[in-house]
Amino acid sequence: MHPSRLPLGAGWKGHCCVPGAEIKDLSTNVLKDFCNMGYAAACPSLPKERQYDSIRFAVAHNGNPRIILWYSCEREHRPAGHGKLEYDATLQAWISPHPDFRIQKMADCYLQSYLLRRIQPASADFKASAHT
Repeated sequence: MHPSRLPLGAGWKGHCCVPGAEIKDLSTNVLKDFCNMGYAAACPSLPKERQYDSIRFAVAHNGNPRIILWYSCEREHRPAGHGKLEYDATLQAWISPHPDFRIQKMADCYLQSYLLRRIQPASADFKASAHT
């Protein structure tokens, strides 16, 4: 799949944030099939009790230096929350971050992918860089 079509704008590496699985190394297949697809309902580590199944991001406004992201949360394919996050590109800091560190980390990844695409637009011969 084209990396920019992934929910966070690229494929990412990382570690599991599920309580009790924080030290679990994630295989390439788990990352590719669950984590990077944005809806991991079939993931064996996904807890039964959870607030959201997926989080989606979109750039609402890029008014240099402020970038506003909208986020939308889903649970069982239904809306489960939404809001906005604001980033100052000059300060390279979030003005209004998300209080959940996991969602904030996803917002960091999404923003990084967005900014890389703006600097280096995709083309037929473009090769995505590795993300961590």
